[in-house]
Amino acid sequence: MNQTIPPTKGSKKDNEPDRDHAMFDAELSGNVLNFQLLKRVLTWLVPYRISLWVSAALVLVASFAAVLMEVVISRVLVDYIIVGDVNSPMPDLGLIALTQQLEQIFGLPALYVAGGLFFVLMSMVALLGHWHRLTLIDAIVKALRDLRQDLFAHLESRPSSFFDRVPVGRIMTRVTNDVEALYEMLRGLGSLVGEFVPFFVALTIMLSTSVELTLILLLLVPVVGSATYFFRQASREIFRQVRNSVSALNQFLQENLSGMQVVQLSQRQDQNRAAYTKINQLNLEQENRSINLTTYYGAFNDSLASIGLGIIIYYGGGSVVQSEMSLGGVILFTRFMNMLFTPVVLLGEQLNVLFRAMASGERIFQALDWDEQIREPSHPVTLPKRLEGRVEFRGLSFGYTKDTQVLDNVSV
Repeated sequence: MNQTIPPTKGSKKDNEPDRDHAMFDAELSGNVLNFQLLKRVLTWLVPYRISLWVSAALVLVASFAAVLMEVVISRVLVDYIIVGDVNSPMPDLGLIALTQQLEQIFGLPALYVAGGLFFVLMSMVALLGHWHRLTLIDAIVKALRDLRQDLFAHLESRPSSFFDRVPVGRIMTRVTNDVEALYEMLRGLGSLVGEFVPFFVALTIMLSTSVELTLILLLLVPVVGSATYFFRQASREIFRQVRNSVSALNQFLQENLSGMQVVQLSQRQDQNRAAYTKINQLNLEQENRSINLTTYYGAFNDSLASIGLGIIIYYGGGSVVQSEMSLGGVILFTRFMNMLFTPVVLLGEQLNVLFRAMASGERIFQALDWDEQIREPSHPVTLPKRLEGRVEFRGLSFGYTKDTQVLDNVSV
């Protein structure tokens, strides 16, 4: 018995709009600092929030210990032990009194006690900082593992027509390189937390020591901020082009290797090598532009640090001569200056990573949000329980898009 199946016009719904697959391959032009995108990335960290809280607590304690180390050097060692100044109104966070108590308890010279305090604080900074980094990286790696798994599962459910239109190399870049860029961003943001704790503690101590000198040094902060702004403007498009050139390299390499048999049979090795060299050269030029820009920005920030040191020596030296500031206070300013400027400098450097990660995040979520999928017909043909005879196609037409037919009125 022969069964006749009604003519088929493809599996795509008539009311489903044609998708512009070129958008998947095109450059993205979203906001560099896309907080909605960043918030979405952080949702993958939610299951590991306990580890993140532990990491934050560790870095807070380690950062405060780093501040105390500088106070031990400047106020305890220089002012109390070397100069013998115990009545200075400059803040010492109670470390001079602690040193005196430990002298009486253990019967040791003040120099030994100060050395012991410094060793304990240094050990705390090293051990807690290492524990913080391990905990932070463990949470980030697990979160990005989940993101990569979700992205892979989502791509597996796309129809074959999607992979016919989108180069596989572009898809591979999203799963590998772009996810790795998110790792660098999240690790850098976690490290910045530990830099801003010493910033505020150091600023408080500096203001209590010399308001005038602190305000003069703070004038350099807007300069760093302005440099960061111009760096962001200049690097915005550069880093996006770098990501796209890397994606183009992966795409060309994947297509060339997967079709190597055809390449060799057609004797296209020289032509393909020349094409790959051209793409690779473009990537080199863009990478050099980003490296040069980053190098100039870093050199400018280093120059500002030297200017700040000169200001401290000039004003601080005069204050010591006039007995307005102790020698340890000047040394404390020089040590705290790094804590004052380092977070701002690192924030600027982190913008480099952030720009790359924002472009990568856009690309990843573009793939995750691509909802094209295999759709079942709304009214499937009901087949009889038992089929006998032969299968026959009559007037079969099929196409991935309405305008281009792959099969047109085929009967078999």
